[in-house]
Amino acid sequence: MAEVLYRRKRRHAADSMLDAALGYAGLGWPVARGTSPGQDRACSCDRMGCPDPAAHPVTMAWGVEASTDADTIRRWWTATPEANIILPTGRVFDVFDVPREAGVMALARMGRSGVPSGPVAAVESSRYLFFVATRSPVDEDEWWSCHLDCVPEAVEEMPGLRWHCRDSFVLGAPSRLPSGDRFTWIRAPHDTDGSVVLPDPIAVLGILADASEEFSG
Repeated sequence: MAEVLYRRKRRHAADSMLDAALGYAGLGWPVARGTSPGQDRACSCDRMGCPDPAAHPVTMAWGVEASTDADTIRRWWTATPEANIILPTGRVFDVFDVPREAGVMALARMGRSGVPSGPVAAVESSRYLFFVATRSPVDEDEWWSCHLDCVPEAVEEMPGLRWHCRDSFVLGAPSRLPSGDRFTWIRAPHDTDGSVVLPDPIAVLGILADASEEFSG
């Protein structure tokens, strides 16, 4: 009986991942396959001691492979049904990634000031992810890089805040980490006339930067 329940649970999780990937594609958000928690190790990849378990793409070609094609997505998640979902940034949206406490504080301030937050996701016990309109390559020169080789604490002006832009990515809900934490939507993207409303990044950044600084202090 326990084995049957376990299989049902895995099947439900796999169906949810495919449905979510198709949902993102329906919004015009390209997706790619990510690794997942392994059966006997933290990550399903072949790398021993993976530094980012269950939180990176299956292939180095993820940027080229990312797609909104429903048939392609169905084929991918039929072959690897428990694969996490990779959402490339710097195409449709950018993402500001902050510590959970700073994210909670920032959402409250946005509500009081009338600044729209746009879609917001969370890693259950650690991080909040704010989805904003993407910046152009020229504008990016005014910002800082936040790709995978940059730890959040390295940005002294805005401690704990990461900006995911071109050539970066985030995991999409309901992706799961080895700890059991899932990516979940705090404020899900809403489809308005075929598009998702993404807020101006400058307005959101100002509030997030203040919250991150106060939290770190």
